[in-house]
Amino acid sequence: MAELTEKVRAFARERDWEQFHTPKNLAMALAGEVGELLAELQWLTPEQSATVMTDPDLGPRVRAEIGDVTIYLVRLADVLGIDLVEAATDKLAEAGRRYTVEAARGSADKINTKI
Repeated sequence: MAELTEKVRAFARERDWEQFHTPKNLAMALAGEVGELLAELQWLTPEQSATVMTDPDLGPRVRAEIGDVTIYLVRLADVLGIDLVEAATDKLAEAGRRYTVEAARGSADKINTKI
């Protein structure tokens, strides 16, 4: 992750884009890219979405949009000084406490407990 963060940081620096990379702008760009990813999947059936990467036209577009989402998320975390792996690991641990195997196994129900 550190190598990717440095590559994205250097890409922005080389183009003098750091001035535009405020948390607000990056979050908005991230939301836009997530929207583009959603648009690629929007009208697919659940079965089609599960096999989207086997589609020779759609698969590469989905991959590209996931790449864009990742770049903006990495850049936003970098600008805010957030370690993405640590943040995700902490969030997963929190979810594990909230959604115990016993309470959540096989269920998509939201569990309304406070940690």
